[in-house]
Amino acid sequence: MAVADVRPAVTADASEITRIQRVTWQAAYADLLPPEVLATLDTPDAEEAWREALAQPTARVFVATEGEWTVGFCAAGPAPAEAVASADGALPEDSDRVGLVSVLLVEPRWGRRGHAGRLLAAAGEALRGEGAERGVTWLPQSDTASESFYRKAGWEPDGTARTLDAGGRPFREVRLTGPLDIPLVERGGGAGGVPSDADPR
Repeated sequence: MAVADVRPAVTADASEITRIQRVTWQAAYADLLPPEVLATLDTPDAEEAWREALAQPTARVFVATEGEWTVGFCAAGPAPAEAVASADGALPEDSDRVGLVSVLLVEPRWGRRGHAGRLLAAAGEALRGEGAERGVTWLPQSDTASESFYRKAGWEPDGTARTLDAGGRPFREVRLTGPLDIPLVERGGGAGGVPSDADPR
């Protein structure tokens, strides 16, 4: 049986991260995003953007592996003001101690094997090490599988929502918040924010 693990991503992982993002979005968001938005994931620019992001010293990106295969990834970091503000723009008192899980994806064919739980736990540990006391993430409103996953990790919707412009089509998201001392979540639905996978374990 192949060993499953999570490790920090390096620039050489950019190609696999891009592929996983493309495959997962195309599977999960075909009914939510216009074809032209999904098509942007299948360009050299998409891989180059990840390569540049991974080269930054502040990058907090992790990849999940099973044996020789890269099966998922997660990106996290300090939450910018717009990620934690209330609907009226007010910032919470702990805004400088909040981490953002901006993306968590596992390729669908590797789903339901605990990879997303391990990724979230690794991101939580890294964020706590940098002084964060809680985390937030944004999920598509219709992504009940991802919400179920985060709920099992102790995260809950905080009542804040936003609507993005996805290639001329409205894309509604809700915000969840929760602890960063995260137990492994073995089963559940998707995990992510935008982007996210409908069912990554």
